[in-house]
Amino acid sequence: MKKRELGNSGLYVSEIGLGCMSLPTDKIAAKYIVDAAIDQGISYFDTADLYDRGKNEEVVGYSLKGVRDQVILATKVGNKWNSDGSSWSWDSSKIYIKNQVKESLMRLQTDYIDLYQLHGGTMDDNLDEAIDAFEDLKNEGLIRAYGISSIRPNVIKHFLENSHASSVMMQYSMLDRRPEEWLETISSYGASVVTRGSLAKGLLTDEAITRASASEGYGTYSKAELLEMLQQLQSDSIDLHSVATAFILKNPQISSILAGASSLDQLNETIRAYKRTVTDERLLEVSHLLRQDVYNEHRD
Repeated sequence: MKKRELGNSGLYVSEIGLGCMSLPTDKIAAKYIVDAAIDQGISYFDTADLYDRGKNEEVVGYSLKGVRDQVILATKVGNKWNSDGSSWSWDSSKIYIKNQVKESLMRLQTDYIDLYQLHGGTMDDNLDEAIDAFEDLKNEGLIRAYGISSIRPNVIKHFLENSHASSVMMQYSMLDRRPEEWLETISSYGASVVTRGSLAKGLLTDEAITRASASEGYGTYSKAELLEMLQQLQSDSIDLHSVATAFILKNPQISSILAGASSLDQLNETIRAYKRTVTDERLLEVSHLLRQDVYNEHRD
């Protein structure tokens, strides 16, 4: 599998990364999927302290034990579970980030994190304080790079302008092209994009029509518009999963697509789609059928 640099960090990630949120909570079952992912060339694994109240980090740490130095490990911070474990609140303070990284390191069974990400944020937050925390952690050798997971252009821009961030995680797919107008800007700050939601909840797979029929639409597409567009795509006998993957990776500003897998079958389907060749001509044809949306909120 090909690799791309994560911004200007010097870290190289596989073009398909494993979004670990969907992994089974059973450590043995999860390790089976992680081992298979590594065998297929995936070297980038992403989790968060929020997932399963930290248990997902424990599962990932267990699964990567013994191969830690061969992979890029990413996690996220900012969502703080309440004491009873029933809900969480937001905390992007410097003291919280610097304390929480220790908890993540322990759960992940490692002494460093390759990519540490702010898991959200708004312009009401003291983003500069969060950036200071990341810079301290980088200087202390506890993290190698940092970034932000956000779909708010104003937050992303402020974060990049005032930091040495290497990445921005954004929801991006053929059905949600809003990030495209920001790709060049993000790249100009020395960062790159990691995508999530690139199969649009399964709407860009072989189950497209079934899932669309059971939906209320997606993004700015009404249910009727969604069905019509997907039927047009499928009438051309295209492999939606492969096209959806190639559509994202055609952008040089994208470092990796995070794909979840709760089973070996799902992982294998992702790899199959990645390996299938999709021509530039096909991608151009498809793009003419897709809506070009932009972010209407959180711009200033």
